[in-house]
This record gives sequence, structure tokens and C-alpha cells, in this order.
Amino acid sequence: METAESIIILDFGSQTTQLIARRVRELGVFSEIWTPDSPADKIRCRAPQGLILSGGPASVYSPGAPQPDPEIFHLGLPILGICYGLQLLAHLQQGRVSPAERREYGRAEITLVRDSDLFAGLEPAQVVWMSHGDRLLELPPGFDTVAVTDNSPYAAVENRDTRQYGVQFHPEVSHTVHGREILHNFLRRICGCREQWNARSFIERSVRDIRDQVGDGQVICALSGGVDSSVTALLLHQAIAEHLHCVLVDNGLLRLGEREQVQAVFQGQFHVDLRVAHARDRFLHALAGVEDPEAKRKIIGREFIAVFEEEARKIGRVDFLAQGTLYPDLIESRSAWGGPSATIKSHHNVGGLPEKMHLKLIEPLKELFKDEVRAVGRELGLSPELVTRHPFPGPGLAVRILGEVTAERLDLVQRADHIFIEELRKAGWYDKTSQALVVLLPVKSVGVMGDERTYEQVAALRAVDSFDWMTADFTPFPWELLGKVANRIINEVRGINRVVYDVSSKPPATVEWE
Repeated sequence: METAESIIILDFGSQTTQLIARRVRELGVFSEIWTPDSPADKIRCRAPQGLILSGGPASVYSPGAPQPDPEIFHLGLPILGICYGLQLLAHLQQGRVSPAERREYGRAEITLVRDSDLFAGLEPAQVVWMSHGDRLLELPPGFDTVAVTDNSPYAAVENRDTRQYGVQFHPEVSHTVHGREILHNFLRRICGCREQWNARSFIERSVRDIRDQVGDGQVICALSGGVDSSVTALLLHQAIAEHLHCVLVDNGLLRLGEREQVQAVFQGQFHVDLRVAHARDRFLHALAGVEDPEAKRKIIGREFIAVFEEEARKIGRVDFLAQGTLYPDLIESRSAWGGPSATIKSHHNVGGLPEKMHLKLIEPLKELFKDEVRAVGRELGLSPELVTRHPFPGPGLAVRILGEVTAERLDLVQRADHIFIEELRKAGWYDKTSQALVVLLPVKSVGVMGDERTYEQVAALRAVDSFDWMTADFTPFPWELLGKVANRIINEVRGINRVVYDVSSKPPATVEWE
């Protein structure tokens, strides 16, 4: 999708590169993350308003360290180098970088020593966040010092003639107090961006692009009720209406009442052509006796493809498959230090459907982050309950039932999950945690109910807080809330007599148990 204005970020391996992209977009400018060795000619053809060189773990003077095409410095584009990016600006233009006698990590205070468009409107001294072991010792020709710290004589530099700027700190992190204003100055004052990119402009442009791509073709979309597939379906419906055919495969592994909710929203409210394949018994039969998590996934994927193909044949002519692939899916499928790759991780292609069904792929959300998808969903009229829905695994509750999946065990986890989510919503905690779920364990424990001894299932509650899903920590719920949830599950879900709370972090644990 082409946009009127954009910023290209060259990724040199920083853990905060995606955060740079998000900050730029929050300021109303579309941003893209490209591999560090992207050719200058390719950048010129894209015609961005500016470039940002990210941080990275390497030393610019080390053999094999990632470096950009040196011709990027001759494109006439404004450039902002961040940390490693600053050192690249210097190193590749006759400056000198070397190991610092004293490394600088964490909070630091910079002092401005020169007026600069990059710091326009900001006070002379301000708190920033550093993370570097090397430092710039000698400026390249044409550059001037803008800011210093006690440890960094060149904490910020600029070449006004070439519009090249560098900062040794990280403006994208929240610990840099005026980082947002610094990035805003780069975008507005230096790059001349109008900052007009938002959910509404994305929808308008996407609708035009989808209509051009589809023409009089027919599109099929797997609709699960999750945020990504829901927004994908509504965006396509707005663009091509009767040319869109959605299929909800009810494999019986959905949350309690989920199929009915999806039907009410998409058939009743939005009048989308939604076909429901009732396949619960088929999936449970295929999963009978299977305990290995990977085997479960493969069986569910295989059956999903078979059911989906059967529904597609009922539609007749189908030319395109729509998927809710997001931008992080694409970024994660290529190395920051390697070449670009068009390969998407296998689980992002719905069971390999595009290849198997010989359909052309439509991925209208492939340039968005999750929070942006939610914003688009709100703009399209999705309810807050659907827009803020927590992530849900593709294989559904099968991977939250440890051991064999049976109708009885599925019923237990569905009802326990429903109680957990319901209580979180009542207490105002649902939107404060990133993901909450219930896992049914393959063990039984002794309990007492009334005067009777019980020997029943154990349920584990799991809830995590995460910013980027690379790491996560358990959500510190109030004990009273956990107690209320446990009490309701034990009293209302016959077959569960013990509830535990998972307090492990990622890493070393994963969010899901299987």
C-alpha cells in the first residue's frame, strides 16, 4: 500500500526498533522497518520523507557489523541516527568511534550546547535513556555538537547542511522524558511531514487498494472472532461487500458462546455473508486419544483445511484468500542482520491454505501493529468487547487442555474460562492485563465438598502483562479477586475441585502451556 508520506527505519538489531516505528506512527506518520542493507536505489524509489537508523548490539568498527548502503548519505534525505545509528553516521563519514572508558546505561542528563531544530522548544537540560558501550570520539566533517553528558562529549550531533542528526540516547523509550517531542521535531521541522496518517486515512486508502486488487473477483476469509480476523473481515466488507464470503469453522474448541456472538455481530449487525461450518464432533473424533501438543496442532490444522475447502466449494468461484497477518509477523520472519524475506512464519498462513487452494492472498493489515488494528476496528464500528479481546490460540482450547481432548474436559475448561473472564471484566481487570486464560491440567486432586471426598480435575489460571510478547510477567491480581474466581469455578463447574494461579514469567515459561 502506497502512502503520501513515510519514514523508513533501517533495523540494525535493536530490541526497540519496533518501538521507534510505533512512536513515529503515533505522531501521525507512516513508518516501515527495512533491513539494514537495503539498497539506496530501493529507498529512493520508495521516496520517504526521511530515514531513521536504529540502535543495535554491535560495534560499528567490528568485522561483520551490519552497515547500510553508504549511498543513503547521498540521497538528500533527512537522517536521524539513534545510538548505533549515530555511530554509523560518524564511522562511515570519517568520524571516529571507539570503546568507552565508562559505559553508559540507564538514566542520564544531557545539556544542550547549541540551538537545533531537533530540540526546538525543549529546555537546556533534560533526562534521557542511554544504552551504549562505545562512544563517538571525533566528529565527521561538517558535523557540530548539539548536546553533551558527563560521559559523552557528543550525546547529540548534527550536520545542518545535509540534514543529518544523531543522538547517543534512545528517544523512543518512555524513560527519555522529551523523546516524543524530539521525534516530533525530526518529523515535522526537519522532514516536513504533515502527520496525517491515522486509522481513518488507513481505512480510506485500504478500501481503494482492495477494490483495485479484487476487481470483480471473489474473496474468502476465515473468521474466528478474534481481533485480527474481525477487522480484516469488516475492512473487506466495507470495500467489496457482496464479493466477500466469510467462513467460521466451529471446531468446538472455541470459548463458551463464541460462535453465537460472532454470528450476532457479523450477520446481525454488519450483514456480512458469514457461513458457519458446524464441525465439533468431527474435530473431537480426530483428537480422540491424542495427548502430544504438536500432534494436536497438526490434526486441527489438517481438519481445518479440509472443512474450509469444503465450505469454499459450496461458494463456487473463489479467487482470493484474506488473512489477518500483522506487521510484526512480517518483521519477525526476517533477520535484522540478514536479507529481506517474504516468508511468513507457517502458523500465520492459515494452515497453508493459500498454497493448497491456489488462491491469491490479501493481507490488508500487514502494515499494522496490534494497537493500530484495534484503532481501525473501533473506527469500523466494532464493539469495545471485540476490539479489546485478548489473543486466542489458533488451535483453540485444545492447547489449554493438557492431555487428551474430550467433550467432558472441553466443557470444563470452557465454563471455567467463562467465569474467569467474566470476573475480570466485572472487576475492571480485563483491559489491564494482556492475556488471561484457564488451563485444565492432566492431574486430579483430593478435595472435600460437604461431607464427601472428591477426586477431581485441577484448573490453572494464567494472566500476563506484556508489551511486545517477547517477554511477559504474571499479572499481580488482588488476592480477593483470585479467591472469588477460584470459589466460583469450584462451586459452579462440577468436575474441578482445585484452582491454582501460574506466577511464572516468559522466559523461561511461555504464555500458553502447550
